[in-house]
Amino acid sequence: MSIRFDSIKEGDLLPPLAGQEITQLQLIKYAGASGDFNPIHTIPANAREAGLDGTIAHGMLVMGILGRMISDWAGVKNVVKYGVSFKALTRPGDILCAKGTVKRAYIQDGKKLIDCAVCVEDAKGEVKVEGKVTVTAE
Repeated sequence: MSIRFDSIKEGDLLPPLAGQEITQLQLIKYAGASGDFNPIHTIPANAREAGLDGTIAHGMLVMGILGRMISDWAGVKNVVKYGVSFKALTRPGDILCAKGTVKRAYIQDGKKLIDCAVCVEDAKGEVKVEGKVTVTAE
């Protein structure tokens, strides 16, 4: 997968990854895959004891959804830099959309680079994760 540098301009939208519903089963599977068995992610009663109104998604799960959108667009090997900030809790039942916007396309040290602002929002528009990614292009 590659992106044609000459076809990119500031303000272009990245292809979104929409309709990603978070489920309780997904949180349990993610706990097993990641090794993060904190019960606030897997056991509703424990989450309530911790002061939450139910279980919450692992932040890295939501970051991974964003990473999937980026890699679907640019390809894994073309990601140069990727970082996020976590903005809001994600709960089972939330339907997420990962999206992004091209902020800058430039050449540095002979490499064609594209900087993008990226985020994951729920169906109400609440930002769960936001970040920046830099990818290479042809």
